[in-house]
Amino acid sequence: MVELIKKLKPQVVVTGIAHFESVTSSAFVQLLDATREIGSRLFLDISDHFDLSSLPVTNGVLKYLSGTPLPSHAAILCGLVKNQVYSDLEVAFVISEDEAILKALSKTVEVLEGNTSLISQYYYGHLFHELLAFQLTDRHSHLQRSEKSKSVEVIGFSTSAISVLNNAELSISGDENSLIHMDVDQWFLPTPSPVKAAIFESFARQNMGEFETDVTHSIQQFVRSNYGFPIDSNTAFIYSDCLQALFSKLVLCCVHEGGTLCFPAGSNGNHVSAAKFLKANIVSIPTNSEEGFKLTEKTLNKTLETVKNPWVYISGPTINPTGLIYSNKEMENILTACAKFGARVVIDTSFSGLEFDFDGWGGWNLEGFLPKLSSSGNPAFCVSLLGGLSLKLLSGAVEFGFVALNQPFLIDTFHSYPGLSKPHSTEKYAIKKLLALREQKGGMLDIVKEQIRNLEVRTKRLKEVTASSPSILMRSLILSTIYNLASLIKALEKCGWHVLQPCAGVSMMAKPPFLDKTVKLSHSLKDTNIGEKDAAYEVKLNDATIREAIAKTTGLCINSGSWTGIPGYCRFTVALEESEFELALACLDKFKSIIGN
Repeated sequence: MVELIKKLKPQVVVTGIAHFESVTSSAFVQLLDATREIGSRLFLDISDHFDLSSLPVTNGVLKYLSGTPLPSHAAILCGLVKNQVYSDLEVAFVISEDEAILKALSKTVEVLEGNTSLISQYYYGHLFHELLAFQLTDRHSHLQRSEKSKSVEVIGFSTSAISVLNNAELSISGDENSLIHMDVDQWFLPTPSPVKAAIFESFARQNMGEFETDVTHSIQQFVRSNYGFPIDSNTAFIYSDCLQALFSKLVLCCVHEGGTLCFPAGSNGNHVSAAKFLKANIVSIPTNSEEGFKLTEKTLNKTLETVKNPWVYISGPTINPTGLIYSNKEMENILTACAKFGARVVIDTSFSGLEFDFDGWGGWNLEGFLPKLSSSGNPAFCVSLLGGLSLKLLSGAVEFGFVALNQPFLIDTFHSYPGLSKPHSTEKYAIKKLLALREQKGGMLDIVKEQIRNLEVRTKRLKEVTASSPSILMRSLILSTIYNLASLIKALEKCGWHVLQPCAGVSMMAKPPFLDKTVKLSHSLKDTNIGEKDAAYEVKLNDATIREAIAKTTGLCINSGSWTGIPGYCRFTVALEESEFELALACLDKFKSIIGN
């Protein structure tokens, strides 16, 4: 390998290491020196030599790291493929001491893979704490580790990657502990007792049989009863512990067949960023305020006439980020247009499940018209169903994503892309248990349905409720969400924002009254002291600057029009802890006063 590096002078080297060379550090040092000499990045995979067992063998790479900092041009990759303690534990990690690499990787993971569920974080963290309780010999503190030599300049990130990561609204620089996040699709409200019980039971049970963790039948029943999605012998269900990873694989399938991914203006900004990062061909389908920025058959027909091999992304029944709903008839019209042009359709249902007036809109029954469209339309037409269960189960602890594919060629292409992180058996057990509870009469589903029936009326009443009397409403998790939405609407309207009234979900959009206004803002999250003129700067508020301006002056993180895809309209999520939500409302008042001054 060293000879190849010297002869070929590659910009990046990805390699493993022989077993007999892994015991000492000499082979690793030779690779470091060879790649440093020619200015090459080194990614070394030590998975085959990382044992989690009662008698771990000596590892030369880790021994080197215990006494010497890792040069910035090198990174260590490790997957637990030889785990002898917990054979079903699927984890991989990266070791690097280069800040640029770590920052880029964290953003890349957020775009392509999404967040690891809390249940998995606690599970893995607990196991590693136990497994690493033994003492490693020859350990050194950070200050004691000797610095040998600096790395030379190496290849950086591509321009396209930098552009996506810099423009994607993934993080805010500064003290993360002082920020309030209304920009993430996660559930932070209290977890219901049935969910807690199912999670606890999944950990308490031992030697679970495969039938106890097989969720396929439960998921099939779920998609039939909730969306009327047709299922036959050709339908394949694929699972992941994060929805974002499944969507990324679908984007790769689109790229593989030279397709063009069509997003309605007003779509999930994280998905758009993922498609851009994977270099997919992207087209934006126009939407307008008169239809609530919904996708319509008319605009879809006009767009698909000019697109070759179209792939159409649709968020529904509940639309992320507007919180509006596609009716069954609207979906029939949209899918009719897609069938005419032979589009591959990806329906993302992950934001659905909290429809305020379920009886009023009636739900979906895709089986009533989808088989007919598939048989009479363009043969290339197909529909894939993407879904997540976090909102449906009122839990942020369990992250579970699935995709239903019904075309053999698409299934084969999807499986050709490896690296999908699968849900742990404990999560699948908990999911199966909770889905069964939803189907029981008198169980969790009936309680949720009973609450949803009155949500539309209660939303109108909640607009008149002040922020100081939520005690009765907070008895219900869904009512808490509606209360938060009503309170947020009231606060935004008070501040002059134009609010797009949501019908479901945990987010909404609003347009501020001060766009294109130049204002002087403080660099600090704290109020600027009188006389500290250097701490302020002028900025023109628009889609490119409003997110950072609000975050830097108040600590509140929202999504801007750059994320929503609708100029001027920002996105807010409301499934926050009560104390965080109250602080968020205070931040809106604070920013209004800053603008006024």
